Amino acid sequence: MSLSAKEFIHRFEEYCPLWLAEEGDPVGLHIGTLDREIQRVMMTLDVRPEVVEEAIEKKIDLIIAKHPPIFRPIQRLTEDDLQTKMYIDLLRHNISVYAAHTNMDIIEDGLNDWFCEMLGIQVTNYLKKTHEIHFKKLAVYVPVEASAAMRQALGDAGAGTQGNYHHTSYSLIGTGRFTPTEAANPAIGSANKAEQVQEARIEVLYPETIQQQVLAAMFSVHPYEEPAYDILTLDNPPQTFGLGRVGKLAQPMSIDAFTQKVKEVFQLDGLRLIEPQQPKKMIQTIAICGGSGGNFYGDALKAGADVYITGDVYYHTAHDMQTNGLTVIDPGHNIEVVCVPKFIEKMEEWKKEQQWDIEFIPSETNTNPFQFR
Repeated sequence: MSLSAKEFIHRFEEYCPLWLAEEGDPVGLHIGTLDREIQRVMMTLDVRPEVVEEAIEKKIDLIIAKHPPIFRPIQRLTEDDLQTKMYIDLLRHNISVYAAHTNMDIIEDGLNDWFCEMLGIQVTNYLKKTHEIHFKKLAVYVPVEASAAMRQALGDAGAGTQGNYHHTSYSLIGTGRFTPTEAANPAIGSANKAEQVQEARIEVLYPETIQQQVLAAMFSVHPYEEPAYDILTLDNPPQTFGLGRVGKLAQPMSIDAFTQKVKEVFQLDGLRLIEPQQPKKMIQTIAICGGSGGNFYGDALKAGADVYITGDVYYHTAHDMQTNGLTVIDPGHNIEVVCVPKFIEKMEEWKKEQQWDIEFIPSETNTNPFQFR
């Protein structure tokens, strides 16, 4: 049995929500539609003409990409240019494309955490804070007999998730009183007659980012015409998220040994090393930011990093790094390709949990434009 693309993306966004992306980042659906059934999903770092050919050959329904395929406006859509022809080919073969970019970098247990895991870095903090999410409390009043359905609906919508627990809630039993007017259409009682009902007050906590879906779930199962509910903003410490990671190696090591480790872990033929005039003999505190993170080297300095790992370092920025005494390893942008097997692993877990009949396929096309000779 095939799976709805909307259902799959709903699960994907529970793990990698769109709201975590940096402002202006074109994440989400880029090509095609999610209003369809899918059987074969391919994960890729980039969407290039060769990747599209691979997807067509493998009869893919949906591509999940780390890098958005339409990052800049398209001026013309013609088949004479390979870059734009691939968009036409995707539409012609009914292949949808969805992108998760900086939200994949920021999520907990995401790309930068995987880098640290692979390099043996114990994470202590993120490199730069990007989001601060406050929590709210919903208190809703329902007849006791409707309380189980309400708790389930709120939990299914994401309310009541606290750490390693989900569907958490608190209930109090009391008496609700009301008198319907002539214009009312009450679920219980009749016009102009005072009623009292044994009700449960159900309280759940939720991050402000999901308020709309939590309220929609509440209204969908509430038996009353006019539900009574309260929304409270809490003074609890907010949940914070950030780009990059800072952490420590288990033991100090030389920069030469660590550089060799980076090459081996990411299977690199070469990398770029920026060292100050007086480099540190031993290093232990490491900052890392996948992709092009040269702009955040100041945050690495503030974090006390001995080494900063990031890609696409600009020539003059390298001079600034050097002047400020920061050692930088530039392994290139393509190390982000580790997201392909990691996300395939995640998707297989979801498949097992949900008992989906669907196939997840890693792209085998090498999209790295650089070679070392």
